[in-house]
Amino acid sequence: MDNELSGVEIFPHVRVIMGVIVGMGITRLLAGVARFVQHPSREEMSTIHLAWVGAILLMLVHFWWCEMALYGVRDWSFGVFFFLVVYTVVLFLMSVLLFPDNIREYASYEDFFLNRRKWFFGLLALSLVLDIVDTSIKGAKHFERYRLDILVFTPLFFILCLLAMRTANRRFHLLMVTLSIAYEVLWVALLFGAPR
Repeated sequence: MDNELSGVEIFPHVRVIMGVIVGMGITRLLAGVARFVQHPSREEMSTIHLAWVGAILLMLVHFWWCEMALYGVRDWSFGVFFFLVVYTVVLFLMSVLLFPDNIREYASYEDFFLNRRKWFFGLLALSLVLDIVDTSIKGAKHFERYRLDILVFTPLFFILCLLAMRTANRRFHLLMVTLSIAYEVLWVALLFGAPR
């Protein structure tokens, strides 16, 4: 990109495109939950499914907030912009896998989720890798701040995603979503809970 625009001028444009995709993911999740509220007897609710809905909703909101750190990026390229769009699309696709257009050939949302778990956890594992690149884009200081998380949590959760792809064991999936929610809540509390 030519040097006519500064990073400060480019960032709002990038954030709008990402916001549209994140907003579509949040909308998908909220509309799906609204179906349960509107027609409680039509679909069977599942702890695993609803817990993942909550986890991905929290992940999308957390992601959106953390992308504010892109404000400090000075050197933008189409490659960086395209990468960020792809990362956001991966998060959106996880929302779609939680609330597909229809589940007629499945017994319930949980049945759909467990049958499509390879896609869901494949995307979740991919999002972990993409997050490392995203953290790097935000600069060395930002990367250093999350170094322990990247070196410890990311590989551990990546392995758990691979295991989740292989098993339909409900206890494992309940443990997995519980760990995911606990991790997100912990990070949100640590990063945003205390005034600075």
